[in-house]
Amino acid sequence: MGKRVALGICMVAALASTAYGAHVWAAHSGTSFWMMWIVIACLFMVAGLAVWFGWWKALPKVVRRVCAVVLCTGLICFGAVEGLVISGMRAAGEPGLDYVIVLGAQVHKTRPSLVLQYRLDKAIDYLESNPNTICIVSGGKAANEPFPEAQGMAEYLERHGIAASRIIRESKSKDTRQNIANSRKLMTKRNASIGIITSDFHVARAMQIARDQGLANAQGIASGSPGDMLVNNMLREFFAELKYLVKR
Repeated sequence: MGKRVALGICMVAALASTAYGAHVWAAHSGTSFWMMWIVIACLFMVAGLAVWFGWWKALPKVVRRVCAVVLCTGLICFGAVEGLVISGMRAAGEPGLDYVIVLGAQVHKTRPSLVLQYRLDKAIDYLESNPNTICIVSGGKAANEPFPEAQGMAEYLERHGIAASRIIRESKSKDTRQNIANSRKLMTKRNASIGIITSDFHVARAMQIARDQGLANAQGIASGSPGDMLVNNMLREFFAELKYLVKR
């Protein structure tokens, strides 16, 4: 009976992971991260079969203990990183900042991607409430984009009533490190107060990068993000944070 329950749980989890991976692929085909959900599905299937056929019990006790330690360590690390990510998801930023930097994301020919639209809409809200704040839109052109992200971002802001004189375009960056470093060079005011607008799941890592570059007083401003992609983005951010810690 216990084997059947374990196998059933693993198979249901595998099907759910596969279905979610297919949804991620359909909703965000510009990324290959959807394949991670297929890998997770395969792991659930292997785990279920290992219990059903007794492979797990057939392993030497020392191997099972090592596997258990590795699994527990991984779960603790995952929980710690996700806790860090969650800690930045409600960052609002103070009013009256000198500059806000909007971090780029994919743009399409006629519109920003949904993730980028959330960031731009948050920028519009902030800029309308703080008329003296200057906005730096930051993002270069990727191979799958028709023009630099900064161009599409600036045009979107202008269409929604933000004066072009308040927008500075930074169109060479390829990642978050470059976004912040290149945007910083465009600021003419010394000791400026700075807000960084990005997706809620991305705020914590963006602030780590900002502090690495000497912006100790920079503030995160979290935009929303598509609800159906949140689980995917949270998992992706886990691996991104590990990569950041290794390269730091």
